[in-house]
Amino acid sequence: HVQLVESGGGSVQAGGSLRLSCAASEYTYKFYCMGWFRQAPGKEREGVGTFYAADGSTSYSDSVKGRFNISRSDDKDTLYLQMNSLKPEDTAEYVCAGTVSVRCTFGARFIYWGQGTQVTVS
Repeated sequence: HVQLVESGGGSVQAGGSLRLSCAASEYTYKFYCMGWFRQAPGKEREGVGTFYAADGSTSYSDSVKGRFNISRSDDKDTLYLQMNSLKPEDTAEYVCAGTVSVRCTFGARFIYWGQGTQVTVS
């Protein structure tokens, strides 16, 4: 199995910043698309943003647009989620995922998932 491991979660105050990392056991550029998702207690999983490997383009949910940014490391082994101007509503478990399909939307067939990392904003 391809392994995705998230890190960088923690507790921050509202208005603060945090950067999450998603390290892959395989080269991330072999994925056509990578995505960040989050899930808060009692709520359904929510798409945060996507990263299209071919050109580095990104897309974001309306709730995080303008505050979050997805990027990839130069060695292409790590996907980042930079979170700025954090709000209590951003509190959730964040997980990264990858797909080998050519689709790069939240509805794409994501096959590979990380274990998740908790983000708490107070």
